[in-house]
Amino acid sequence: MIKKRKVLLILFFSFLLLSSQPFAQQRETRPVTLEKIAENLYQISGGRGANGGVYIGGNGVLVIDAKMTKESVDQTIAEIQKITDKPIKFLVNTHSDGDHIAGNPFFPKSVTIIAHENCRKEFFHSRRDGKPSAWNEPELAPYVPSLTYRDKMDIYLGEKKVELRYFGVGHTKGDTVVYFPEEKTAFLGDQIFMGRPQLIHSYKGGNSFAHVKTLTKMLENIDAVTFCSGHSDPIDRNTIEHHIQEMMSIQEKVKSFVEQGKTLDEVKKEFEENHARLVESIFNEIKNLS
Repeated sequence: MIKKRKVLLILFFSFLLLSSQPFAQQRETRPVTLEKIAENLYQISGGRGANGGVYIGGNGVLVIDAKMTKESVDQTIAEIQKITDKPIKFLVNTHSDGDHIAGNPFFPKSVTIIAHENCRKEFFHSRRDGKPSAWNEPELAPYVPSLTYRDKMDIYLGEKKVELRYFGVGHTKGDTVVYFPEEKTAFLGDQIFMGRPQLIHSYKGGNSFAHVKTLTKMLENIDAVTFCSGHSDPIDRNTIEHHIQEMMSIQEKVKSFVEQGKTLDEVKKEFEENHARLVESIFNEIKNLS
């Protein structure tokens, strides 16, 4: 049984590494580092997988997203232990992409894993190619979020409060914003990309038009001035607003081509090659409404 479990985990995490290879390759040669954002708040950079976060509260530590490998998680924990002896109490998965959750099993068993209720469901969702999710295997059950919320959850680490907020569908159907009100900082997962087109996981219920509404709602409801995301350096509110306008511009352009009767392949040719996946998402959303 133990041997079977080890083989299953090896196969599972090998798949996750391959499925998120472009992001993994960007960071595989860099060691994990903690970059200070505010007092007791850090962005996790480097290692294999997306950027995450660390918050040191009065009686424990909260980690945002889990990297992809045991080596990267071990490095993360070692870096945390350099600045505090407080235990890691919570791990928040901002969404269900492999480069944010594959490291879940390598955290201490005492850590409570938290996510939006839709995110937890997406752990079991069929893969992009339609094949069943490996998270359906019973051996992986302990590494799936055990605590979920619907609209908002407050976590207290001593006197310090961390807010988990859900503003709606976007990159996926279960994206969490981790908001630190005292620090006016929010961690967004993959709800915004910089330096490349926005990624919308339609197969997980993501939607580009909802994405625009969700980011707009977020700006209206939290006072954050700094925003940290999975694949870029921290940005400000103006950058988020500019991203929203860019998305709307692309949507209007795709819509005009659809109204002209162009096919998906014809519409894709009107954009740079790296926009293909975003254009396809927008095209299908428009067609589904017609």
